[in-house]
Order: sequence, then C-alpha cells, then structure tokens
Amino acid sequence: MLLLSDTTFGRGDGVAGLIDQEVEHDSSGFPYLRGRTLKGLLSEECDNLIDVLSDPPHSRWIEAAEHLFGIPGSNLGTISKMHVGDACLPSNLRREVGIQLEQEKERERRGQERRLTESDVLSSLTTIRRQTSINPEDGAPVEHSLRSSRVIVRDLCFTAKLFFEEKPTADMLALLAVSTLALRRVGSVRNRGRGHVQCTLHDSKGKEVNQEHFRYFDRETKG
Repeated sequence: MLLLSDTTFGRGDGVAGLIDQEVEHDSSGFPYLRGRTLKGLLSEECDNLIDVLSDPPHSRWIEAAEHLFGIPGSNLGTISKMHVGDACLPSNLRREVGIQLEQEKERERRGQERRLTESDVLSSLTTIRRQTSINPEDGAPVEHSLRSSRVIVRDLCFTAKLFFEEKPTADMLALLAVSTLALRRVGSVRNRGRGHVQCTLHDSKGKEVNQEHFRYFDRETKG
C-alpha cells in the first residue's frame, strides 16, 4: 500500500493539548493500519464489485467472497479463510530503529541524555494538519471549530501479510486482486482528500500478481 497523499490511520482519540486525532502507531512510534480495518476495507470493495457484476451476481463470486471475508454471524464452518495482518512499514527499518531505541534507553539508564525517542520516530514520519469550519455568511472561521490531526506523510509504503487456512482457489485470488486494485482510499477523512493509496498484491516470493489474476477475473466475468 503506497500512500499517494497524506493519510490518517485514526485510532479514535487525540493527545490532550497537542492534537485532536492521533494516528495508530506502535510502541516505537511507527504508524500502522490494523489488519482488521484493512480487511474491512477490502471486503467493502469486494461487495461493491460483486454488486455490479450482474443482477443477481453469479453465485461463484459470492461464494469466493464468503470464503475470503466470511459472512455476518459466521460459525466455524463459515468463518473467513483469509486473515489479514497489520499493514506496517518495512521490517528492516523497524528492526534497526528498534535496536537504536534500546541503545538510547540504556543511555538514559546510565543518566545520559537520549538522542532518539519514540516521539522522534513518530514525528519523522508524520506531520500535523489543522482545519476549521467557515461561516458561509461572512466567510469567518467558526468559533471553537479549529481541529488538528496527525497525518502520515505521502510516499511511504506499507505491507500487510495475508494468511490462508487452506489453499485459495483461482476465483478467490482473482476477487482478492480486483478488490486490492479497487481500494483507493483509506483512513479518516478519506472522502475529503486524504488517504489516497495505490495497492498491489504480491505472492510469497514478492512478485506482483495483480495483472495475472485480473486477467483471469476479466475472462471469467465476460464468459
């Protein structure tokens, strides 16, 4: 998931005296998108795609979607076959910075000043945006309407691992691929300019496989 615009993976709260909306981040200060949220976004795009296939949509695609994402009130027999991990920044970056943070904590225990903190990590990957409501009658800012939120800066790339309880079918992979391509907006305020992303699907060896599965989907839905 490549961020094409500033994005907020909101966590539903802020920091008193600093910002009204904080981004989701780990203990080292690295922003991430929860796997459960990402799965929900993919499921939403999948539902939209199936709705426009035909009226009613072919049962094979509904079945593939249910295998991927499950259905409301799922039991052990109908639970989703795919699990989505958190979307995170590169693991080697997080590992190296994590080592540096541990070294800095050791410096602090020895009474020395830390040169790098978790807040520094978060600040290096994000910035704060402020917005206010405008009175349409006089064009003046509405009193007490100023709000601030942290955003993750554009051009960062996040990766989420997908886990399958059984080997996915060609239909499941095709539907997953087109849902991945269709996902263009994520996070808070995604309908007002933020959270523009480009998503791609890769196999276990890191090879991009979107087009391969998209061609299959295109062929099967036209048949």
